[in-house]
Amino acid sequence: MKTKPINGKFELIALPYAEDALAPVISAETIRFHHGKHLQAYVNNLNAALAGSPLEGLPLEEVVVKSEGGMRNNAGQTLNHNLYFLQFSPTPAKTAPTGELAAAIDRTFGSFENFMTEFVQKGVTLFGSGWVWLAADNDGNLQITQESNAGNPIQHGLHPLLTFDVWEHAYYLDYQNRRADQLKDLGKLLDWSVIEARYTDALQ
Repeated sequence: MKTKPINGKFELIALPYAEDALAPVISAETIRFHHGKHLQAYVNNLNAALAGSPLEGLPLEEVVVKSEGGMRNNAGQTLNHNLYFLQFSPTPAKTAPTGELAAAIDRTFGSFENFMTEFVQKGVTLFGSGWVWLAADNDGNLQITQESNAGNPIQHGLHPLLTFDVWEHAYYLDYQNRRADQLKDLGKLLDWSVIEARYTDALQ
């Protein structure tokens, strides 16, 4: 499902949980800074860059693919953070994948446990700031990608399903330099019903 501007502008996403609902993995303080300040700044900068440009009015996903420079950075970070924040729940409807996505994970990684281990490790070993992704191609085949800065697998023709943010502002208030510990703990908050819906959408 594409993210369309409202009255010509993109808006800060509303979170489907309270600021303190994901604590202690993601504290209310981190939510206030990460969502309320960092993401809001990306949205504001993106809207300013789009005003009067040929890409104004396009869905966010198309802006990410077609833009360059600062506009692409702000569009990418807006999309990335939207996908990031909306995949979490303090009470996930599903704590593990089922159905077609579960079968694809088993086929590609051997087991769900193997996938989570590899996914966290890819996040730990990504140098500098960026994102680690589970993505699918048009046939539903899965792969893990490491993207620096504002990168998103949509720029490579893939469908983003799941992401962990490894920019320091995502974890430093709660975990300081212990990136690996937070990435492991983030798995407890994933609502796999959301991720499965993204996979189903990718196959259509």
